[in-house]
Amino acid sequence: MGLHNTNTVQCVWKAHAKLGEGPVWSVKQQALYWVDILNRQLHRFSEYLEQNTWQFDEEISSVAERAESPGLIVTLRHGFAFFDPEIPKLERLAQPEQHLPGNRFNDGKCDQLGRFWAGTLDFDCQAPTGSLYCLSPDLSCSKMDSGYGVTNGPAWSADQKTMYHNDSKNGRVYAFDFDLKAGRLSNKRLFLQFTKEDGSPDGMTTDAEGGLWIAHWGAGSVTRHDAEGKVLQTIQLPCSQVSSCAFGGSELKTLYITTASVGLTPQQLEHEPLAGGLFAIDMAIAGVPANTFRG
Repeated sequence: MGLHNTNTVQCVWKAHAKLGEGPVWSVKQQALYWVDILNRQLHRFSEYLEQNTWQFDEEISSVAERAESPGLIVTLRHGFAFFDPEIPKLERLAQPEQHLPGNRFNDGKCDQLGRFWAGTLDFDCQAPTGSLYCLSPDLSCSKMDSGYGVTNGPAWSADQKTMYHNDSKNGRVYAFDFDLKAGRLSNKRLFLQFTKEDGSPDGMTTDAEGGLWIAHWGAGSVTRHDAEGKVLQTIQLPCSQVSSCAFGGSELKTLYITTASVGLTPQQLEHEPLAGGLFAIDMAIAGVPANTFRG
């Protein structure tokens, strides 16, 4: 599916993560934060600094930097929290799914005005109990959509008029009309339907030219799509469970890709010794700086 990139994909951290996810590049620190959800770990990768890992008491699933304050905002099992890795200090915020013990938070990102959008899923990835939430800079939390098997994404078009969000369990990439100023979604529609051969649409990012990059869980690849959904480029990885991607590096021209080892048989792990690693590939296209949380 699509053109193959001639550059090589390199494993830059043989982390053997159970469920590597949520990569986000810190321009300030020139480092990549990413998580291992099931091992309850936050990682920081840098070519210049030592690698760091922080251990949590519950699942940590996504992360963004704070705009005005030191530290990060993260999603934990049932809600949002501030976390300052340098202290380290955790401060819990809205917990919208404490009443759903079978659910947990999954993927999340900030929009251009500094709101944090994050989705949930059924821990067993079976029941359609996942919802999409938006945490505003004033720390109020709203449910924006529901009925998902497994939420992943979100990502925004270059003009900020479209938001993409995935129901990975059903192989669907949805598009919404996005009102940036109001933080509202409307006109939910199917943007892409993955086939079994495509795997499941997982984490996503967009580049400076408006291309949408989607990780293919179960199919060992990342694809770049145009505004109509057409595949423009394919990157193959030596791992089947590709979970997310984000641009980083000094010029935002390195695509970082997270992977997972959870659920693989001993035979599969033998064929995929780098499963759960963090990968990087140099790109001709640049990404855009990750949005920060303004609360």
